[in-house]
Amino acid sequence: MAKTKPNKSKVSGAVQKPVVPKTVADVKKRQQEPGYWHLTDDEVLLRSPELEDEYRTSDSWRVFRILGEFVTGFDHLATITRGVSIFGSARTHPDDEMYKAAQETARLLGEADFEIITGGGPGIMEAANRGAHQAGAVSVGCNIELPFEQMPNPYLTKSLTFKYFMVRKTMFIKYSNAYVIFPGGFGTMDELFEALTLIQTRKIRNFPVVLFGSQYWQGLLQWLTSTMLNEKNINPEDLGLIHLTDSPNDAVDFIVKTFNSGVSNVAK
Repeated sequence: MAKTKPNKSKVSGAVQKPVVPKTVADVKKRQQEPGYWHLTDDEVLLRSPELEDEYRTSDSWRVFRILGEFVTGFDHLATITRGVSIFGSARTHPDDEMYKAAQETARLLGEADFEIITGGGPGIMEAANRGAHQAGAVSVGCNIELPFEQMPNPYLTKSLTFKYFMVRKTMFIKYSNAYVIFPGGFGTMDELFEALTLIQTRKIRNFPVVLFGSQYWQGLLQWLTSTMLNEKNINPEDLGLIHLTDSPNDAVDFIVKTFNSGVSNVAK
C-alpha cells in the first residue's frame, strides 16, 4: 500500500507570523489586546541574532542611539553633585510603613541639601520623590521604557526616560553619593548587588549602601554570612559595605557623616 504524504498546510503547530499593522489605528488596536507585549529597544539589542534576522546588520548603528542616551543623561544630570539614589518596590502603597519611611528619609536628605534620585515610578520611588518635593530639594526620576507602561510620578523636578537599562544604571552610579535600598524585588536586588560589586572590585570608591528594613533583609544577610562568607566566596570586610537600619534619622546621619568625612563617591 502506498503511503500518503502529509499535507504540510495542515500540520498542526506551524508558527504563523503575526500580521503587520498597516495603519496607526491598527497599531493602537493591537496594543490594546490582552497580553500584548511591547518590544523594547533593550530586547532588540540583547536578543541573539538569527540567520534571517534583519537586525543582524544594524547592531553597530544602534550604538549611536545608545551614545545619544548617554549624552542626554549627562547633559541633564550634570548639576547633580550631592545625589542620593533611593530604590525599592514599585508596588508599595502609600499607606505602607515603608512608603512613609522612604518619604521621611528623602525629606531629611533633602533638608540636608542632598538631591534625590529614583527610578521615577510609583511605590517607594514616588515616596522618595515626594519627600524630596516636601523639602524643596531637587527630585530626579530616571524612568525606563518597559513592555508595560510605567508613568512618572508627580513629584519630579527632573524627569528622564531611558530605553536602555545599562545607560540608566550608569546614571544612578555616576550621580550618587549613596544608595538607600528599601524592600523591593529583582530590580532592587540588581541595583544593590551592582553597587556592591563595583565597590568590592574598586571600580568605584566606597560609598554608603544602606539597607532599610532589618526584618525584610534579615534572610538575605543571614545567607550572605552563613553560606557565601562561609564558602569563602567573599571576605569578612565585604559585609562591612552594608549599613542596616530601621530609622530614617540613622540612615541620613550615616550618609551625612560618610559624605562629610570624604569617603563618599564624589569623584568616581
